[in-house]
Amino acid sequence: MSTPSYSRSLASAVKRLKLSPSIATLTSQQSRQLQHSTRLAAQPISPNLERELSEIRLPKAVQATYLAPLKRQPTTPRKANEPIETVCQLQLRSYNVRNLEVFSDFALRAAYFLQLPATSYNLPRRTERWTVPRSNFVHKKSQENFERITMRREIVIKEGNPETVSVWLAFLRKYQYYGVGLKANVFEYGSLKAAEEMDAEAKRVEELLGSIELEKPAKGMGQLGLPEKMVDQAFKASWGAYAPSSGAQSVPDGNKRVATVSVEGGLMPEKQEKKTKGEEKEGAA
Repeated sequence: MSTPSYSRSLASAVKRLKLSPSIATLTSQQSRQLQHSTRLAAQPISPNLERELSEIRLPKAVQATYLAPLKRQPTTPRKANEPIETVCQLQLRSYNVRNLEVFSDFALRAAYFLQLPATSYNLPRRTERWTVPRSNFVHKKSQENFERITMRREIVIKEGNPETVSVWLAFLRKYQYYGVGLKANVFEYGSLKAAEEMDAEAKRVEELLGSIELEKPAKGMGQLGLPEKMVDQAFKASWGAYAPSSGAQSVPDGNKRVATVSVEGGLMPEKQEKKTKGEEKEGAA
């Protein structure tokens, strides 16, 4: 049973005291009146200076960012009901609307400067949901839901040169914005008389070459069995046949731990001299 408080000693009572230095509390003054700034800070601009600043024109590259991207129209004359050929369909996908808008705007501006007629469409969103267990121990009976929304936008190029379209796609691939995926469908149109067109192209190339004779490579110039080597080497390298200790019988150094390299002349110069001297002694004997 603990002793009562009145029977405790003075020393034990002093030990329980919390001594801290006295700190003067700073009182914060609050005012409900408006704080007016100085006269120099709130000095108004003269009308002439304000007019001059408003007349300064921004650079075209900066001014274009505040405007909608320009678009070109197809220029090939067509009949009334004749459809326009679609050359490329580029689909942009992202989980962030800001990234999608920035890169689609960038793609439309690049198509305008490459003289490609482009139009953009908003595709419906794709919503995916998953329900998984929360944990495998205490919370194994409770479930957790996850949701992912994919925003999509499509840019269609019509009546464009295939080479220009490939340059446009390569440019977008080089400066691709983070968090935006690209999927392109490229269409090429040709006539049904492909054989005749190839013959005409061959004649044109022959006329351009003139009397220049092209030498055909002989079979002995490293081309014997070349297709088989191209196929076999790629197949063997895919599963590591050319690595040390691979066990492949048809691969050099397949049964060795370290790949060896043959040196021209065989041994080192010093060992080569000793070997020749030994052979000379054996021949003299």
